[in-house]
Amino acid sequence: MKDEINLFPRTKLLEWYHSVKRDLPWRESKNAYSVWLSEIILQQTRVDQGLPYYERFVTAFPTVEALASASEDEVLKLWEGLGYYSRARNLHYTAKHITSNLGRKFPDSYDGLLSLKGVGPYTAAAIGSISFGLPNAAVDGNVFRVLSRYYGILESIDETATKNAITKMANDVLPKENSGDHNQAMMELGAIICTPTKPRCEVCPLAIGCSAFSNQNQNELPVRSKKTKVRERFFYYMVVLSDAGVPITRRGSGDIWHGLYEFPLLETARRLDETEMLSELNLRNDDVVMEVSNEYKHILSHQRIFAKFILVKSNSFELANFVSVEVEKLKDFAFPRLINRYLDQQNLVIYGEV
Repeated sequence: MKDEINLFPRTKLLEWYHSVKRDLPWRESKNAYSVWLSEIILQQTRVDQGLPYYERFVTAFPTVEALASASEDEVLKLWEGLGYYSRARNLHYTAKHITSNLGRKFPDSYDGLLSLKGVGPYTAAAIGSISFGLPNAAVDGNVFRVLSRYYGILESIDETATKNAITKMANDVLPKENSGDHNQAMMELGAIICTPTKPRCEVCPLAIGCSAFSNQNQNELPVRSKKTKVRERFFYYMVVLSDAGVPITRRGSGDIWHGLYEFPLLETARRLDETEMLSELNLRNDDVVMEVSNEYKHILSHQRIFAKFILVKSNSFELANFVSVEVEKLKDFAFPRLINRYLDQQNLVIYGEV
């Protein structure tokens, strides 16, 4: 395997990258703030989805100091729709830490970058290699896939030993110079050529020498052995229209959507019919149910959420830890994407005037 590592076509890969790389704004400089921001946004997010968010963030917060000075609500509102909201909270925390404790400068060592909240081995290697030329391979899902196919690795990448072996391979093939470009080339190859399905082997710069291409087993690699257990949850949101406004509250820690806002929620372990649902909501006699929405489905990595929204007209409505907001100002609060989908399809201003 050592000889094969030495024969890895680094030069050909870099030539390919420089000829076809996508024109992305964070590639315009090696500024650590821009690289860090892009890497955090692109975790669990496609480039085409993450690009508008990156542009909005650098417009609102052009420096790490500007991001540090923002409120959490401002950060979460800009992040709204990206999911995995812990990334946004870690982003904000780290910006404040760098500004207050690190002299407004990013660490220029791998261990220093790794010490930042929300920065793991991949992100530390990406920032370090791109911004500071550090010799650490950035190993994400794209790189696992490229190397699994190129070297014909038949062991499951879900196993720690396999992950460690591929990470070592990635560092072995990393050139001493141009580590940042090499890391980006590997990621770019996995993103646009060596894709999970229908890889474009006919235009791949690594096709000659690739085990999977030679054996025509691209779609069987990388091997996965673990299946994610998916939990089903049933949410019933009560959207209350009263003279005082619409009650909302901020979700606490320990669950999805920490720090985002929501309406009064009834969660159940099974789907309820309408009679059961209205009974469980404990409505008062003078409350009027105006509408029950169709069911909304929202898929997360380990959860499937099924939600209905019950629009209620109430003379008065009070709950501990809830604040009442004017209908027109709901748009100023950061809600989970599931709730925004509902709001986008409703005209609550009209309902509010009933």
